[in-house]
Amino acid sequence: MSERKGDKAKGERQKDSGRNAARRESPAQSGGIIRRIRLIIIIFAAVFAFSFVGTAGIRLYRFKQAAPPRELTEDERKLLDDALDKAYPARNDILKPLPYPVVPAKLSVEAGSAILIDVVSGSVLYEKKADRIIPPASMTKIAVMYVVMQEIECGHISYGDIVPLPPETWACNMMPHSSLMFLGKGQIVTVEELLTGLDVCSGNDAAYALAYYIAGNMEAFVERMNREMRLLGLTKTHFAEASGYSADNETTAREMAMLARMYITRFPDTLVKFHSRLSFTYPQIHNLPIEDRSKPTAQDFSKGLPEKITMGITQQNTNALLGKLAGCDGLKTGYIDESGYNLALTAHRGETRFLSVTMNGPGRNRREGDAYRVQDGTTLMEWAFARFADCKKTDAVHRYFIPVTGAKAQWTYLTPAYDFTALTVPFILGTSPEDAARSVRVLVNLPRSIEGGVRAGSEYGSIEYVLDGKTLEAIPLVADRSIGKANPFVSASDFIARAILSKRR
Repeated sequence: MSERKGDKAKGERQKDSGRNAARRESPAQSGGIIRRIRLIIIIFAAVFAFSFVGTAGIRLYRFKQAAPPRELTEDERKLLDDALDKAYPARNDILKPLPYPVVPAKLSVEAGSAILIDVVSGSVLYEKKADRIIPPASMTKIAVMYVVMQEIECGHISYGDIVPLPPETWACNMMPHSSLMFLGKGQIVTVEELLTGLDVCSGNDAAYALAYYIAGNMEAFVERMNREMRLLGLTKTHFAEASGYSADNETTAREMAMLARMYITRFPDTLVKFHSRLSFTYPQIHNLPIEDRSKPTAQDFSKGLPEKITMGITQQNTNALLGKLAGCDGLKTGYIDESGYNLALTAHRGETRFLSVTMNGPGRNRREGDAYRVQDGTTLMEWAFARFADCKKTDAVHRYFIPVTGAKAQWTYLTPAYDFTALTVPFILGTSPEDAARSVRVLVNLPRSIEGGVRAGSEYGSIEYVLDGKTLEAIPLVADRSIGKANPFVSASDFIARAILSKRR
């Protein structure tokens, strides 16, 4: 038993000896571990530094290349449009107030309702009870021409199409006291001739012929007219038929100006082709059936209109300001008892075009009503041309690409928040409104770069139109796309890259 105790004691002494030896070796072992940790740290730091420098170099190279960003996808465009519609709800309005304060004009206008606009900019210069609901009378035919021109534009019909004339379109079957082109049985007439008769003669029969040709019947065509008005945002305009004869047709001076602006902006050639024509003769020999071309052309209408009309009738344009008001080249008159004397009038001088709509004008007869229309139209147009001119500095209105740091992409476009084609410039400098318009300066305010993420539709700059030290209008420049933030590593690389570029500049 004493031997076992001795062996056990010996074992304990050996363990203690091993532990003491381990304690004596630990300083050397600890030094090795520390050296290994330091080496790992150095390697990691070197890799990090190499990666950082490499990333910064790549980002620097891309900044220097200034490569424009890719084009937006369809989804990105929709996202941008939605953001802009929310931030700038009036950006798609057809008409808008002037962007700078003005003293309201005190003009003597006899019409019960009136409005005056700059066609190019859409700015409203003057208005008088412009939201009163009044029958448009034959100004309805502007809407007819708007629909017909769309059909021509998309290729569904053409100017040269021969249009069938069912009995519903003949002059003899029109409502009493209708203005007429004098369509008749068997005539051969084109779309272009009908549009001319619609405007110059204000022919109700021409309106019916076009309606039947395009839609098959009046009801379907009127439905199309009303649909187009809704697409334009005209909430107070409604048509019951296409000629303007019915008092159930409704609009306002403001909404008729909106329609007229869109019509002549989209189809400017119609002003020369139709609206500025001083007269029109119809029917001519080529419009008659072959069997009627050799017959005497004189006809007696004292007992009513016959089904067949073979006598050429020359009519003057119903717009009495054509050839009298400088620059006048349109647009359309209208009258029924319920509306009074209406006139949509446009004129241009140089690069500037104005449009006025007067409705519910006074007059005990056609001669007196025309005189008041001429007076009001002249008053409005001469006042506008004496005080305003258009400035079209469209070279400054485009998109700009800007560097973005600390983001997943390095460039974005800044684009105007809304379409901007012209500015109505007041005559506050120089010797004429045109002189003032030429004196407008354009200032483009852009950031050197955008930091961090980018949100589509957010404002980062502006375009200012300045005259005589006064800012007439400032158009926001917004990012056209969203870009997420980069990680801190890339953000730091961008900081170094932009710092290097800044020093080199």
